[in-house]
Amino acid sequence: MNEYLKIAVEEARIGLKEGGVPIGSVIVYEGKIIGHGHNRRVQNGSAILHAEMAALENAGRLTASVYKHCTLYTTLSPCAMCSGAIILYKIPRVVIGENKTFMGEEDLLREKGINVEVLQDETCILLMRNFIKDNPGLWNEDIGI
Repeated sequence: MNEYLKIAVEEARIGLKEGGVPIGSVIVYEGKIIGHGHNRRVQNGSAILHAEMAALENAGRLTASVYKHCTLYTTLSPCAMCSGAIILYKIPRVVIGENKTFMGEEDLLREKGINVEVLQDETCILLMRNFIKDNPGLWNEDIGI
């Protein structure tokens, strides 16, 4: 597993320990992590605080010249909302831990010229499969069902 995805997995595990959905994300610029986060919808009572959004929030206000050189790592395929933020800020590369438990807007990202790499990492897959099995109601809420 790549070092940045490992940190995203650590973020996901923090979220799970807090009673939330175990999805983590990291934003990397020039080899340095500038933002990281995990899904905090449950913990914060938020409608929008998915892992990718939390990582963007943690990165703070940055210029487009920074984002256009970043890679976003996420443990799970990004939903429509998070993909929209990736597109808006023109992040050119997204590395996804897995898309077997949830297929987000990868085709849209590719259509917008974003390099999308899916690793099908077993740790990410098992983390989500176990969570979905144990928390189907919370999972369905998180993906808008």
